[in-house]
Amino acid sequence: MAKVLISDQLSDAAVAVFRQRGVEADVKVGLKPEELKRILGQYDGLAIRSATKVTAEVLAAAGNLKVIGRAGIGVDNVDVPAATQRGIVVMNTPFGNSITTAEHAVAMMLALARQLPAADRSTQAGKWEKARFMGVELTGKTLGVIGCGNIGAIVADRALGLKMKVIAFDPFLSDERAVNLGVEKVELDELYARADVITLHTPMTEKTKGMVDKAAFAKMRKGVRIINCARGGLVVEADLKAALDAGIVAGAALDVFVEEPAKQNPLFGDERVICTPHLGASTVEAQENVALQVAEQMSDFLLTGAVSNALNMPSVTAEEAPRLKPYMKLAELLGSFAGQLTETGLKGVTLEYQGAVAALNVKPLTQAALAGLLAPLLDSVNMVNAPAIARERNVRVAETKCQDCDDYHALIRLTVETEARTRSVSGTLFGDRKLRIVEIKGIPVEAELTPHMLYITNRDKPGFIGRLGTMLGDAQVNIATFALGRAEPGGDAIALVSVDGPIPEPVMERVRKDPAVVQAKALRF
Repeated sequence: MAKVLISDQLSDAAVAVFRQRGVEADVKVGLKPEELKRILGQYDGLAIRSATKVTAEVLAAAGNLKVIGRAGIGVDNVDVPAATQRGIVVMNTPFGNSITTAEHAVAMMLALARQLPAADRSTQAGKWEKARFMGVELTGKTLGVIGCGNIGAIVADRALGLKMKVIAFDPFLSDERAVNLGVEKVELDELYARADVITLHTPMTEKTKGMVDKAAFAKMRKGVRIINCARGGLVVEADLKAALDAGIVAGAALDVFVEEPAKQNPLFGDERVICTPHLGASTVEAQENVALQVAEQMSDFLLTGAVSNALNMPSVTAEEAPRLKPYMKLAELLGSFAGQLTETGLKGVTLEYQGAVAALNVKPLTQAALAGLLAPLLDSVNMVNAPAIARERNVRVAETKCQDCDDYHALIRLTVETEARTRSVSGTLFGDRKLRIVEIKGIPVEAELTPHMLYITNRDKPGFIGRLGTMLGDAQVNIATFALGRAEPGGDAIALVSVDGPIPEPVMERVRKDPAVVQAKALRF
């Protein structure tokens, strides 16, 4: 039975989801790092919120861990590259708190426009300072949305309901979606120049870190108001303070800070700034939603292989998983076959999907093939980290799909380009479950992949098969199956021999010395 550790507070209903689905769930909240490292190796999954810090050191102790589920959007507390390197899928729940976070941004915008926190403090102090708290209307004002994904789109919709004009900058926002949302798509500099209010809803990346800085403030219209309910590091806080003091920015509303918990900050004490302690996702509904979602997602993954909202794996639905599983195994074995024959540096890999398999979600198949290909060549390669390793080594990866396939119901062809040659291997499924190689280097060869095999390329000359059988027989190596193929009489030929156990290296040396042999390799699957 799969086991999950819940190290941050999730609702009882979320814990019940795990147990009802047949996943053992242990709730141990407030663990110190050393305690977490000591016990994490017992578990297949780790469910967290923001308190647990999943560092590379913690992951090094998690020998059995397969999945980390973050109940929420941000994964700043998870070392995702380290998890990827170890083959651990990292999931979040990007949609469970979208409405809550968007509503908080709108509430901050309204509070900022009417100076509500300062007016509240003044009034409760017994003052009556109507003239001091002159606000601005939002109707007719221009809202600039930086990052028009799920949360940004909800904010835009609410702003349109307030009769604001909405302009948006997002490199991934299509013209069609902008029209459907009712927003005007603009470049960032134009947004800075036109917006009366700017709200940030973009993730923290190398490109977005510190994007709202001194140079950005210099491009904004005087009297702009800034709202950040996304990530603290998007705004350079010292530059925001300077822009406030220079009169460029009329006010700012911040739910996030560079350092959290924020106990001290240069913006604190300024009445033009509204601050909240990262409350964007803090509603009863949102906390329950993300807890239930992460429990469902992790259970699906552990029980069926389905992948949802993963940061380092393509998505696979629960319905797709059983259909993809045999093809993933085929892709991995084709990759392993090619990888074991590769002796020089890899330059490129192409996956061709033909017939029924071309209609499936092929991204996981490509990752499985890459893992199989790289595993014989490098240490600690797995389906999760294989694409990243390929990128690091400048290995080109391409996919092609064609739903026509003349000879087979479905076919996967893996072509590997190395510094020395290009080699292809093709495989199919018989009866949707039996894996077969059907072509190597363009030569038809039908063979089942077994744990121990001998691969030979040779010149098609009389007597070779007899000599090979004698060499193996003399060494007490029992042949299970023998598959042969050739390009043409007297030309290149291939032998793929299944044997009952490992072939000793002295026997392999004898095989390689045969005058007809071009290449001989002992393979393991």
